[in-house]
Amino acid sequence: MKKLLFIDRDGTLVLEPEDYQVDSFQKLKFYPQVFTYLSKIAKELDYELVMVTNQDGLGTDSHPEENFWPIQNFIIETFENEDVKFEDILIDKTFAKDNSPTRKPNTGLLTKYFDKDTYDLENSFVIGDRITDVKLAKNLNSKAIFINNDENLGADEILDNDDLENVIALKTTSWKAIYEFLKLENRTSEIIRNTNETKIHIKLNLDGTGKSNIDTGISFFDHMLDQIAKHGQMDLEIKVDGDLEVDEHHTIEDTGIALGEAFYQALGNKLGIERYAFVLPMDDCLAQVALDFGGRNWIVWDAEFKREMIGKMPTEMFFHFFKSFSDSAKANLNIKAEGDNEHHKIESIFKAFAKCLKSAVKRDSEKMILPSTKGML
Repeated sequence: MKKLLFIDRDGTLVLEPEDYQVDSFQKLKFYPQVFTYLSKIAKELDYELVMVTNQDGLGTDSHPEENFWPIQNFIIETFENEDVKFEDILIDKTFAKDNSPTRKPNTGLLTKYFDKDTYDLENSFVIGDRITDVKLAKNLNSKAIFINNDENLGADEILDNDDLENVIALKTTSWKAIYEFLKLENRTSEIIRNTNETKIHIKLNLDGTGKSNIDTGISFFDHMLDQIAKHGQMDLEIKVDGDLEVDEHHTIEDTGIALGEAFYQALGNKLGIERYAFVLPMDDCLAQVALDFGGRNWIVWDAEFKREMIGKMPTEMFFHFFKSFSDSAKANLNIKAEGDNEHHKIESIFKAFAKCLKSAVKRDSEKMILPSTKGML
């Protein structure tokens, strides 16, 4: 099935003038870097390109066609010269007040794309600079890439904007970011691990923004895991139902195992990752975490704790958590920490660990190679 990019024109391919109408060549300016990165998208990625644009009152005295078509034809010709070909160009000529079924965010011009045997709308995107483009994505059961130079544009045409944030896959003002997002795609995983001692459900997005929803039944452990999401800038959901009436051991250890599995799964082929350490101070404490997602599990742990518990978490379980992660993620971990405040010491370790994860999983879209002389990780 074909994946599609439904691309807006004004504000997306070309800059929108103050009066929101590109009706002269003096007003025509192409969006920065659009030729560089849309041509890379067209050449390198498997998407069919469709231009979808509202042109208010096209053909009326307020927007004469003789002013529109020379500019439109020049835009299309210029993109074709850069190897960007739109398979279809859909133009609605009505005003917003007409509430036409063909005007974005309505789908009247796009009915042929609802053919499920031909088009993969679920894995397609609408790219545009108005909230109406986001609403169009929702109406198509697709995702939106929102060019958010002004998030209020088009809001007056939307009566119900519930859940539109969930439709937005990317907010940006950069075509480079759009290209990287489409090329690299989000690396996600979901792990369900059930044993007699614990029931664990983890969702991980390595390319998220730091959102977290964590409930292990141990508040201090939740606080530490939250550091991974926030400082690693990845989305993390963890729900654990463990045998805490026995003790905390199984809950902490099994969470480490499942989280390591989630990272191993989300990293996939590891192409383009940085792979490799981080030092982080926190008041009186200094934590050093070095990490290698090289496919071989090993851990070096040099951190002593004088207290038996921090919150309701046994300090002896800190090592077990990271050992479990190392084993299941097939990662080499080296962790050292010094300082007097026990809370700060372990928190600095988790923060350094998060920063290390962020660095190690970072990808370079221009260098999608395996960082290994062995040819495997």
